[in-house]
Amino acid sequence: MDILTFMQQMVNGFSLGSMYALIAIGYTMVYGVLRLINFAHGDIMMVGAFLAYTFMAVFNLPFPLTVLLAVTLSAALGMLMDKIAYKPLREAPKISLLITAIGISFFLENAFTVFVGGVPRAFPVPSYMEQIFTVANVTFSVSSITVPLVTLILLLGILYVLYKTKYGMAIRALSFDIKTVNLMGIDANMIISLVFALGSALAAVGGIFWAVNYPSVEPMMGVLVGLKAFAAAVVGGIGSVTGAVLGGFIIGFTEVVVIAFFPEMGGYKDAFAFVFLILVLLFKPTGIMGEDLEKSRF
Repeated sequence: MDILTFMQQMVNGFSLGSMYALIAIGYTMVYGVLRLINFAHGDIMMVGAFLAYTFMAVFNLPFPLTVLLAVTLSAALGMLMDKIAYKPLREAPKISLLITAIGISFFLENAFTVFVGGVPRAFPVPSYMEQIFTVANVTFSVSSITVPLVTLILLLGILYVLYKTKYGMAIRALSFDIKTVNLMGIDANMIISLVFALGSALAAVGGIFWAVNYPSVEPMMGVLVGLKAFAAAVVGGIGSVTGAVLGGFIIGFTEVVVIAFFPEMGGYKDAFAFVFLILVLLFKPTGIMGEDLEKSRF
């Protein structure tokens, strides 16, 4: 492989890793507060992509307004999901929450399959997102640049909320002890709903950009992507926001670069993320930036 091809694959891996990172942040934030792996998170990504498809294909809304509406509604869905499914189980064993998360995932996938059909639909990508330009013989699309920039901006925004606002202080306090936070006069349920809203909004952004880069939407699109994002969160250190982003980039680079070096293994590309996950956990079970369970998250 020459250096030009390698640089091109790095660009592709950076874009793919950014989408994994956006979704992985939601996994790690919910885990940091509730110690829950929200397996319905990948399906929130699917819902965000379908909402964007509906607003653009049916209502002919402009792309920026579509993103705003889809992200807002996905955040509301995350809060609703917490209120209906998770809030009644706050005191239940963790396995009950995990089973509930899997049930919500199946419900969303099958509900969309019944009501919109299982056939993939072409996503109406804005023409300016498909524009191509070349720098030093390396080809970029507008979307391949936009996704990493949006990921960086949203990461900085999340870190600002976590470390510079009272809501962020409450979120970090919840990662220690929910009962103690309640005793201090903080509405823990409201803060947990906020965490679900933030995570679901990021998943929706990731889903929309996934549909832009791979222009189709279908009810099962969030399953494998969600699992890879979960792998990214674990690789980076589940419970660490910056670790989730780092894990997303690592998984994205691994998937793209390995296929570039070994194109005959293209049919196995989905396995590389999980192979890398196993290798990381063998040597550092808490992930690259993970801490002991007794320490604060984020």
